[in-house]
Amino acid sequence: MRVKNTKHIRFEGIKTKSSFSAERLTQYGGLSVLFKYIDKINIPYIFDDLFPTVKHNATKFSTTQVLLSFLCSALCGVKHISSIEIFTKDVLVKTILGLKKHIDEDTIGKRISSLGQKGAIALHERLLVFNKSYLDSLSLQHITLDLDSTEQTVYGNQDGAAKGYNPHKKGANSYHPILCYVSEVKYLVNSWFRTGSAYTGNGVVEFIRQTLKTLPNKITSVFLRADSGFFNGALFDLLEQNGHTYLVKVKLKNLKALLKVQSWRTLACNTNMAVSRFNYKAKGWSTTRTLHAVRVIVGYVEVENFGKTERVAEYKYFCYCSNLPYPSGDILHEIYGQRAESENWIEQTKNHLLAGQTRMRNFHGNDILWQLSVLAYNISIIMRFTACKKTWREEYKTFRDWFVKIPAKVVSSARNIYVKMAKYYHAAHRWSQLEQLILQI
Repeated sequence: MRVKNTKHIRFEGIKTKSSFSAERLTQYGGLSVLFKYIDKINIPYIFDDLFPTVKHNATKFSTTQVLLSFLCSALCGVKHISSIEIFTKDVLVKTILGLKKHIDEDTIGKRISSLGQKGAIALHERLLVFNKSYLDSLSLQHITLDLDSTEQTVYGNQDGAAKGYNPHKKGANSYHPILCYVSEVKYLVNSWFRTGSAYTGNGVVEFIRQTLKTLPNKITSVFLRADSGFFNGALFDLLEQNGHTYLVKVKLKNLKALLKVQSWRTLACNTNMAVSRFNYKAKGWSTTRTLHAVRVIVGYVEVENFGKTERVAEYKYFCYCSNLPYPSGDILHEIYGQRAESENWIEQTKNHLLAGQTRMRNFHGNDILWQLSVLAYNISIIMRFTACKKTWREEYKTFRDWFVKIPAKVVSSARNIYVKMAKYYHAAHRWSQLEQLILQI
C-alpha cells in the first residue's frame, strides 16, 4: 500500500518534508487507503471551503487538519479528545494530515468550539448537499426511509444535556438525536443533534421536509417507516401531499381499550393471529385515516367463571397507521418488523463510529463532532458498498479490525512514502484485493 506524497495532498497548510527515518511504526496501516478515498471524494476541499484558516505566526494547524484528525480518529475507533492528541502522534497520521507535530487536546477543543452554531449549521447544510450527490449517483427511484431517535447518556455538565427519555439510565442527563436512514444502502441521509429533553417527535415534520429536499429528483417515491414516537398527523399530511407512503406504529392513550372492541378476523394460515381494520380520526388530524391492528395469542390463563374454570387467551396487540395498499394488517406487521435492522445501523453509528461518544462542554461543538462521526459512518458505507458489497455487509468494527488497525512500517524512499504490512498478516490477500477495488473507484 502506497501513501500519496504529502506535497500532493490537496488541502491547506501542508508543507512538511519527507524527513522520516528508514522505518517508523504505525498501528493504523489501513488508514492510508481510507484517507486516499477521503481525499478522492473531496472531503478536505469541503472543510477548506467551509472553514478557511486565517494564517498567523502562531497558527500551527488549519481547521481542516483539526477536523480531519477527528474524522480519521472516528474511523480508527479513537474515542476521547485526549486520545486524539495521542492519535495524531502516530507517524502515518502525521504524514497524511501534513502535521509537523501532534495536535494537542486544547487546540482540538478550542478550534471546534470556536466554529459555534454558525459553523454547525454550515457543516450540516454542506453535508446534506454531499448526501444528495451520493444518492444521485445511485440507480434508486424508490426508497425506504427508516426514521428513529436514540438517547445518548451524558456524564458531566455539557451544554444542552437534559433529563428526558432515557430507558437505559433513567433520570440521567442525555442528548436525543434524530436519525433517518435510506434502508436500501444503510446510508444516514439526515440527522439532528438535539437536547435530551426533546420529545421523540419534536420537529419531525420539518426534519422530514428537509430530508425530502435532500433526495435527488429521480427518486420518485418514498416509503417512510417509523415507531410510535412519530405518530403525528402533520407528518402524515406532509407525506400524503407529496405522494409518499408510510407505516407508523400507533400511539394512543386509550389504544388497548379501542382495540378490544374491534371486530377481529383470525388468519387461516396462523390461528394464533387475528387482524382488524378500522377508520380513526385523532385529535388535531385533518382527516380520517385507516388503522391496521394485529392481535397475537401469547398464552392462556385459567379463570373462574360462574364456578367453572375456563382457559382464556392472553393477547398482545399491535397497531399501525399506513396508506400502503395492503388490506391485511399481518403483512404490514411483517414489513414493520424489517425496520429492526435500522437498530443495527444506529449501533454502528454510535458505538463503532463513536457518534456522540466524544464530547466537550460546548453544545454546538458536540453537534459538529456528531456530524463528523456521522460523516465517518457514511464514508465507510459509500466506500465499502462501491468497492465490495461483501465488506459492506460487515459491521464496521469487524471491517476496522482486519482492514484499518494493522501494525505496519512507514518508509520514505525517493521522496515517496510507503506503508509496509507485516509479511505474514493473516488477511493480507483479502486486504490487497479490497485495496485495489477501493483505489479503482
